Amino acid sequence: MFNAAIAAADPAKSLAAHLPEPPSGRCIVVGAGKSAAAMARAVEDAWPDVDLSGVVITRYGHAVPTRRIAVREASHPVPDQAGVDAAQEILRTVAQADEGDLVLALISGGGSSLLAAPRPPLTLADKIAVNRLLLHSGLTIEQMNRIRRRLSLVKGGGLARAAAPARLVTLAISDVPGDDPAAIASGPTVPDPTAHEDLSPLIRALGPDLPQAARDLLLATPPAQEDFPVDYRMIATPQMSLLAAAEVARAAGVTPVLLGDALEGEARELGIAMAGIARATATHGTPARAPAVLLSGGETTVSIGNVKPGRGGRNTEFLLSLAIALNGHPAIHALAGDTDGIDGTEDAAGAIAGPHLLRQAREMGLDPAAVLAAHDSYGLLDATGCLIRTGPTLTNVNDFRAVLVLG
Repeated sequence: MFNAAIAAADPAKSLAAHLPEPPSGRCIVVGAGKSAAAMARAVEDAWPDVDLSGVVITRYGHAVPTRRIAVREASHPVPDQAGVDAAQEILRTVAQADEGDLVLALISGGGSSLLAAPRPPLTLADKIAVNRLLLHSGLTIEQMNRIRRRLSLVKGGGLARAAAPARLVTLAISDVPGDDPAAIASGPTVPDPTAHEDLSPLIRALGPDLPQAARDLLLATPPAQEDFPVDYRMIATPQMSLLAAAEVARAAGVTPVLLGDALEGEARELGIAMAGIARATATHGTPARAPAVLLSGGETTVSIGNVKPGRGGRNTEFLLSLAIALNGHPAIHALAGDTDGIDGTEDAAGAIAGPHLLRQAREMGLDPAAVLAAHDSYGLLDATGCLIRTGPTLTNVNDFRAVLVLG
């Protein structure tokens, strides 16, 4: 099921059908995200005779060979100078587009950190500090993006404004709850719907360590922005991947129950809630009779608080919390993984666990509850052989969770 979810979001299979009519003139391709290089190669394969040029930026280790579109790599989730340089190169590239040209923007998850163009007087050091605060804040991805758009020259429609007067078409792989174009990579090709909202509550949530330059920009009245036409096309979404996984389940004689593609909240709390639903499935046959699988997507959060965190990501934290809540239930197995192949900043996509996980961990001298409290799920799941390592998948439709309840 996990493999099917990833395959459904492969741009090599899904992108060509969403391309516009080939332009008569130039096509300038730009993009940002974990899938940007794979998307660029898919455009080259689909349009061998079109005059293509441009540049995209992706995460270190996510580049693929291309022939006509340049690929740059930068840091994620914490931005670096390479990201700033690539963002400036992209802005210069689209500024060269004329009215008769087509600008094709390839946008996928991870673009917010990779496409780093701080709004002056914000510096890269300020942006890095803000990004780290966001990653440990417990804010939802939608709340984080409100801040990112306000602090960037390229997000919140900045790329689209730089590309005018050329025609702009965006092809996107969604990694956000609800597939909101303004949230995918913080919306570089769509207007900012929160451009004039009061961000004071979010500023308070980030605390006193927020750089003064960022605080001033977030409190200032943003400049007026002109509307621009939007041609935005989703080539892959979390829901498409869940439906592909559901077909695998049906073929195996297992009833799929889709709980939603946009589940949010604390990873460990969702683990407890999902354990309750799984128990009800096993005991009462609701919401479906076993064998059944509970499928969900979305992006949870991990609030670190004042403890020094260990190693782990939101998927391994979810899975360990689920396992503790299930307490070795003999009929329930689960998988949680990030479809980009990297859970947080680790080398694993996520993990898979069954009824024997807790017993195995305790036999190895590990205390699952203490490990969870220390946000150190990676170490326990690695020691028990439960981690899933796919390497970069070159796509990203956010998290995939499957809780299998056997008869």
